[in-house]
Amino acid sequence: MNKTNQFKPASETAVAMLKSNSFEAFLIGGSVRDFIMGLPIGDIDITTNATPTQVKEVFKDFRVIETGIKHGTVTVLIDNEPLEITTYRSEGTYSDNRHPDSVEFSKSLSDDVIRRDFTMNAIAYDFTDGFCDLVGGVEDIGNKIIRCIGDAETRFREDALRILRALRFSSVLGFSIEDSTKVAIHKCKDLLKNISAERIQVEFTKLICGKNAYNVLEEFSDVIAVFIPEIKSCIGFEQKNRHHCFDVYTHTLKAIEKSKPDSVIRLALLFHDIGKPLVAHFDEKGEQHYYGHPKKSAEMTEKILTGLRFDNDTKNKVVTLVAFHDSPIMVDSNTLPDRKRLKRIMSQIGKDLIFDLIHIKCCDNSAQNPEYFRGDEFYRIAYDMINEIIENQECFSIKDLKINGNDLISMGYKGKDIGKTLNEILDLVIKEKIKNDNDDIKDYIHSHFKP
Repeated sequence: MNKTNQFKPASETAVAMLKSNSFEAFLIGGSVRDFIMGLPIGDIDITTNATPTQVKEVFKDFRVIETGIKHGTVTVLIDNEPLEITTYRSEGTYSDNRHPDSVEFSKSLSDDVIRRDFTMNAIAYDFTDGFCDLVGGVEDIGNKIIRCIGDAETRFREDALRILRALRFSSVLGFSIEDSTKVAIHKCKDLLKNISAERIQVEFTKLICGKNAYNVLEEFSDVIAVFIPEIKSCIGFEQKNRHHCFDVYTHTLKAIEKSKPDSVIRLALLFHDIGKPLVAHFDEKGEQHYYGHPKKSAEMTEKILTGLRFDNDTKNKVVTLVAFHDSPIMVDSNTLPDRKRLKRIMSQIGKDLIFDLIHIKCCDNSAQNPEYFRGDEFYRIAYDMINEIIENQECFSIKDLKINGNDLISMGYKGKDIGKTLNEILDLVIKEKIKNDNDDIKDYIHSHFKP
């Protein structure tokens, strides 16, 4: 057993202290699930029959934070480890489909267990007696099944975020969703409209990076469409173009399946073609084209990510990658990657995003008609070229030029003409029409430009 799959001593100390004061205490929730699965253990949750006041008394010599005391939860810091300790409880109705209107403390572990979401998250663990599994969670973990405790529809109507949590667990853990739980997810999906965008964003970001993301996004597209309605037009939208053999949504999912599990990359792939149905048109030969779809997709992406409260850094990166995903990196379809084109794109998006862009282009290309896939080697060559450009300190941005704004001012340039001229010079240097040399650039400016 590796060190990341062991409970830290602080959790054993907390349980022991509660039990030495004549209270019951168990670890419960995700930490126990991950312990069983051999995964790294994260946050520790402890459940007990001690009331919050009694918990505070037991841990009076430690720092105690009243994180959710009205719901029975306090956080105790032991050896700088935060441990959430919650009193056994039963819950009233959920008027907002998210939080209980009232809670009632209980002396029964079973009362606390049956209010929880999924069987795999309701296994209690005692360091002396081992597992206390009242709902068959250990068996479901063994069978890789996500199952609601009790009536699935009731669980989702209590807290609609559980719908997205089920999909996230299925994607990340690779578990299947039990049939009645699955039926309830589809039936209750519109309850997600009552959940805050911030909560949805957190769960969806984890979902899309999961190893089973393809299957979840395919089977539960109707659920995803509740908070990203723009994908509806992509589902089943046939691409009547020789380069494609899948509808837009299936193509998107196959590109995601090929990609590494990075949130920026997978979000960019999810949205890279989302504008296609809005710009599609047929030529005189009956072939469909999507001119301008990167720009339209980027505009839609910015709106979607803003609505889901993504941070500006993520949003800017994803929108940029969507906008440039179709930018050609070769002179024509029969050539290898072109160094000049790569440098031109690097001048527009920077050296950090260019590697993500090439990865996205490879995944996008692999999800098209196999006849037109350029092969992984083509994109490896592009990676190598980019690394050479960076290592050789080749010029691909204005700051790399051997001339700057002050030089142009001394030559009589003013205002907007300075930036315009620098951009024109950069273009000429990238195209290798002039050398990146101060004297050569000045000579060219004197002979071709007027301040």
